[in-house]
Amino acid sequence: MTAHPLSEQIAALAKLKEEARQPGSERSVQRQHDRGKMLARERIEYLLDEGSFNELDMLARHRNRDIPDKPLTDGVITGWGLIDGRKVFVFSQDFTLFGGALGEVFAEKIHKVMDLALKVGAPVIGLNDGAGARIQEGPVSLASYGGIFYRNVKASGVTPQISVIMGPCAGGAVYSPAMTDFVFMVEDTSYMFITGPDVVKTVTGEDVTQQELGGAHAHSAKSGVAAFTASDDRGVLDDVRYLMGFLPANNMEEPPRSVAEDDPDRSCDELADMIPDSPNQPYDMRKVVEVIADDADYVEYFPNWAQSMTCGFARIDGQPIGVVGNNPMFYAGVLDIDSSEKAARFVRVCDSFNIPLVTFVDVPGFLPGVGQEHGGIIRHGAKLLYAFCESTVPRIQVITRKAYGGAYVVMNSKSIGADLAFAWPSAELAVMGASGAVEILYRSQIAGAPDPVARKGELVDEYSERWCNPYVAAERGYVDDVIDPAETRRKLVAGLALLRTKREELPPRKHGNVPL
Repeated sequence: MTAHPLSEQIAALAKLKEEARQPGSERSVQRQHDRGKMLARERIEYLLDEGSFNELDMLARHRNRDIPDKPLTDGVITGWGLIDGRKVFVFSQDFTLFGGALGEVFAEKIHKVMDLALKVGAPVIGLNDGAGARIQEGPVSLASYGGIFYRNVKASGVTPQISVIMGPCAGGAVYSPAMTDFVFMVEDTSYMFITGPDVVKTVTGEDVTQQELGGAHAHSAKSGVAAFTASDDRGVLDDVRYLMGFLPANNMEEPPRSVAEDDPDRSCDELADMIPDSPNQPYDMRKVVEVIADDADYVEYFPNWAQSMTCGFARIDGQPIGVVGNNPMFYAGVLDIDSSEKAARFVRVCDSFNIPLVTFVDVPGFLPGVGQEHGGIIRHGAKLLYAFCESTVPRIQVITRKAYGGAYVVMNSKSIGADLAFAWPSAELAVMGASGAVEILYRSQIAGAPDPVARKGELVDEYSERWCNPYVAAERGYVDDVIDPAETRRKLVAGLALLRTKREELPPRKHGNVPL
């Protein structure tokens, strides 16, 4: 065999790599662009800092003899790069090759980047646009999915994992995104479901479209699967980049601080006007958070699902925080099945990645009803309670108005481990609201009064005066201070600075038994 000069070998290598950079057929490329979708490489180039991508396994090909085409990359692009100068690993499924279907080599490439990410302590971002398992590879494809799932669980709580659904994601493929920390979806062009519309119609008789069954709206507003949505590919990738700014590289690092341009000593005078005079009137807790946060910047998690609870990321004096707050704008801010689960998941994410938690409390209780009880409100409410109790990050509670019954306890109270608790003068810490309490405590008195309505009103006023305030709790130390709302930002700045050196360890154990 004649050896070729090195210059010829280098030229051949360059030609081979140029071939690997090519997507599928012109027709498949055109179909992607006609749908408003970017190609796999275009997505990576847009997501990462310019010129920072280092590709792995570019020259990989599948080994299946039953498939004549053996394109380079095997339909998924993998490697690492930078986002705002910080290291991340990424894989991007290429729908123009085999419809993005996963086979043995395809999965091995993903396994490799997931293993490397865990070794070096860096996030993994998966750009999903594939048709599921490669049928021609049979059980090999299924076992290959198992390898991804196993690595998702090993990395859970160690390095951030983000899934971006940018096309189809169906069958077993949905379980990897479901186990990651954050799921993003693109409106109108992405969908995910276990079984598609045709199977659903055959089995149940229901006639439903792909988007109705598993589109971005379905999963962001109904199922609680997709935390964030955007209108197009570029928008969703911009959002991923922005979210990364709140997350550390791994669980051994602190989240990235920024230099705050917003004055940490700023007074929030407008907060006093946000609480209505009537305790039954709503207000938007998201607006409260925006007033307090640096530059009014609040990134809401699941903004369209379980809206009686608002969760999200903000910064206080440059410090990333996780916000959990009841939102009286929706169902009076009650805790129900969905809002409890939403907040529990968010609390555990923040605790995993050393992000301090600030809780804004205005909760009248748990949502009553047969549907809630039979749906497991006890079990789901316990998830949130458990999440707060096991968390070791700095935790601060701010009570703005109602703090009634067990729902108050669950919302990061001092009794379950909050480090600091503040209350506004409008706060009402009580077992229940005045009207309900009076009906129980003074039923016979009210019934026997000459004017029951007037007598109940007098008793409600007396109960409110005695119990519906923050001062009884402050006397017992359940609230550390009753503060002017205008001071809230200053108190949070000081509290977070104090708690920066907090150290707390849980008892040795394999893991707790969270009430799933």
